This record gives sequence, structure tokens and C-alpha cells, in this order.
Amino acid sequence: MTQDDTATPLIIPGTEPPEPVPPARRRWWLWVVVIVVVVAAGVASRIDLNYYAVQPGVAQSVQQFITVPPDQRHPVPHPVLLTDVEVGRVTALSYYFYKVQGNTTLYSLESITGGTPPSEYDAQGQLEMSQAESYAKTAALRRLGYQVPARPAGAVVAATYAGTPAYGVLNVGDVVTAVDGTPTLTADSLLAALRGHHSGQTITLTVSAGGTGPPKPVTVTLQATRIDTGGGVMGTVDLGIQSEDQVDYTYPFPVTIDVANIGGPSAGLAITLGVIDELSGGSLTGGKTVAATGTIDDQGDVGDVGGVPQKTVAVENAGATIFMVPPQEYAAAKSKQKAGLQIYPVSTLDQALAVLAAHGGKVPPLPATPVPTAVTTDG
Repeated sequence: MTQDDTATPLIIPGTEPPEPVPPARRRWWLWVVVIVVVVAAGVASRIDLNYYAVQPGVAQSVQQFITVPPDQRHPVPHPVLLTDVEVGRVTALSYYFYKVQGNTTLYSLESITGGTPPSEYDAQGQLEMSQAESYAKTAALRRLGYQVPARPAGAVVAATYAGTPAYGVLNVGDVVTAVDGTPTLTADSLLAALRGHHSGQTITLTVSAGGTGPPKPVTVTLQATRIDTGGGVMGTVDLGIQSEDQVDYTYPFPVTIDVANIGGPSAGLAITLGVIDELSGGSLTGGKTVAATGTIDDQGDVGDVGGVPQKTVAVENAGATIFMVPPQEYAAAKSKQKAGLQIYPVSTLDQALAVLAAHGGKVPPLPATPVPTAVTTDG
């Protein structure tokens, strides 16, 4: 007896195979899933969390940002490197991506902005960079023996507080030079002038928009306002600004510094070294690949900066063998140190120059006579 291949197969009740899903239905459900995922990702990308992500940036020659007169310029074959970090707002979509990046650190919004409204954060960074450029030129030229007179020029707005009379009326970078006609050439004199007024009183400020515009009157009505001045510390203010001294310097010849797309003051030390290098012979680094980070003031003092672990990664990626950092950030830099990179803590410009001299750099001699550094008033 042979098997009939054409016989109907025996099907036991309850074990029937499922009906096949039509291809069109499968494609429909697939498109639904895709659309849901895309919409969810789009929504998550628009939800800002209270974090910033700090990642390694780049280390690049500082000389490309410095311009001096041709008769003062020297070729710089081995320039100092400035280094930066990439700072980005964290969204619900990017949070876990940043968390798994080995050289990325998440910082709270407050720790990055210091209480400054996010809308003013970029403007504050540009103001700090502008100040760093002025301080760097001044410190470098004075170290080379040039006279750089300085005079007070007003109170520059460093921040405003949301909900106060100043908010939306004054902007970061504006310079206040008078209150009701009384000159305010420093931040302290502005505060002193405001103490003579009270909440509810209308005053007229003389303001130079962005520090470069012509002085114009700005009318503000003072109002006692309770605010968080930073770190949860509450206070009452009538105007609602943070101010700093605006100082104008007179340089012996034009020195232009234009660091595009980098905010904040952390390139100050590198810029100062770059100006000295270009004006003094171009051999400051002794042929080494040198990087530096740190703020600078017009006295040549080096100050603290942030993001040093990420900056250390950036300078290592650029092949640097010497990296100078503020003393406060020495441990942070060491945490990312690899073989071949030497890290030095420096708190002054002279200490940084001593490090370079020890590695074969040609450092210009100290001025024969001390250069005045005090801010003087006209008349």
C-alpha cells in the first residue's frame, strides 16, 4: 500500500494554524510604531532638563586670533594652544547618551550659570571673553615694558535678575555712567548712588548700550524685589543688576584679539602668552607643544576655570606635552593625564613664563623699571 500525496491532511480540532497576517496589515502596524517613535523623540528633544553637558572641545593655536602691526610681528612656528569645551543643554532625549560618554560630565544648570537666566548666559560669556581679551593685552604689554594707562569708565552690567526693574530694560554688557546726572565711574560708585534712592522712585540712568553705543538716558522705577541672588541666598534689591568695573585702557599700538565662537574668560592666560610670543620673537615655547587654560587679570594673576578634565583630553588629542592650569584645577587635570603630558599649576603670568623658560623657551627679560598698573582718574 502506498501513501497518497494528494490526500487531505488530518487536522485535529483546536490545533488549526493561525490565519496569516496580510502583508498590508503588517506594514500598517510597522508605520504606526515608526511614527510613534519619531514623535516621542521629537517631543523628548524639546524638553530641556536642568543640566548642561560638558565635553572635550578642541585645542588650537592662539596666534590665529591675534593681530599686531606688521613692524611688531614675529613668526611663531610653535604657538601656544588655547583649549575649550563644548557645553550643551541636556534634553530628555540626549540625557542617557551623555551619561554613557566617558569624558562627558553633567552639571546642574545652577552650577554652570550661577543663577544667571539662561537667556543671558551667552551674552555673559561674550562679555567675559571681551574682558579677558582686554586684560590679556594689558598684562602682556606691561610684561614687555610698555606703558598701558587705565582709567575707570563706568559700571558694566554683568547680569540682571528676572522680575526686577532692570530685567528687560538693561542688558548684559551695557555700561552705566551716571545716575540722575551723578557720574558713576565704578561699580562701587553706582551702588553708592543707588543707596541715595528708594523703592518707588523713578531714576534716570545714563547708559552706553553694549559698552560701545552713545550714552543715552534710560528711565527706571525702582521697586523692592525679593530675589534668589544665587545658591538659594535670598535678598531684596531695588534695581536688580550685578555690576563690575568697566576700565578703558590706552595701548601703545593696536593689538586686536578676536576669538570667535568661544565664550567666557578661560582663554585669558593662553592669549596673554600668545601676544608676548608674537611681540618678543616667536620662541616662547622652545619648540614644545604647549597648552594653557586660566583666566587673567590686568595684573597678570591667573584665575580658576571650569571644564579642566575635558580640556586635558582636548590638549592630549592635540599632542600637547605641556599643559598649564590654575592651581585649583591641578588635581582635575591630573585625573585625565596620560603618559607624555606634563601638567603645571600656575597662579601668575610670571610663573607660566618660568615654566616655559625651564623647558627651553625664550622668555623676554623683566622690564628695567616697574610699569604702573593702577587705574587712574582723569584730572
